[in-house]
Amino acid sequence: MSADNAFNDAERQGLYRAIFERRDVRSQFLPDPVPAAVLGRLLEAAHHAPSVGFMQPWDFLVIESREVRRRVLDNFDQENERAAGNYTGERESTYRSLKLQGILDSPLNLCITCDRSRGGPTVLGRNSIVETDLFSTCLAVQNLWLAARAEGIGVGWVSILDQASLARVLELPESVYPLAYLCIGYVSEFLDQPELQAKGWRSRLPLEELVHHDHWSGELAPGHPLAEWLAERPRRK
Repeated sequence: MSADNAFNDAERQGLYRAIFERRDVRSQFLPDPVPAAVLGRLLEAAHHAPSVGFMQPWDFLVIESREVRRRVLDNFDQENERAAGNYTGERESTYRSLKLQGILDSPLNLCITCDRSRGGPTVLGRNSIVETDLFSTCLAVQNLWLAARAEGIGVGWVSILDQASLARVLELPESVYPLAYLCIGYVSEFLDQPELQAKGWRSRLPLEELVHHDHWSGELAPGHPLAEWLAERPRRK
């Protein structure tokens, strides 16, 4: 086995720390502005995400206007009220107690969009799975999120939005889809575990229950090196 191209121990630990300490931030934003150089580094990290056919379907809308953000918040409030109707009793009460956005709390918002026409009608690698433009843009979001954690910046993804209404507020072209609406800023803390887990909404699923072998019903045999690693590894929150 060759590890000639591997990062050194400190570099690896930094990457894994960003992965395991990344959080969806909603309640801990500080008013401190994000310096242009820091924001620029985050955008550059996002822009270096992989994309099918190197189509690079993303654009980045930096949103500082309070008026624009208030209109987005109105959108959220309407959709959040609709979403609350999916639950009853204690589950509904718990849902309504959750803070699920930081649209005005964060110093800036960012919408990462996907231009579904970028690259033209024929994009290498997209013939069979046309959604690869959306998948590629999600990778840009993840790149930005991990880079943000390394910079001490919190990110919260606001997914409870009507996308057609959001596109109108942001005046997007018809071919451009508002894939991720993000709240960004420095935070007072990064929680030890995801907020929804801490508040009892859901827990992280055990990794060993999600690993299959060769086919869906296949299990790793006792003594398989990966089965042993899964059994012996330290548990994370």
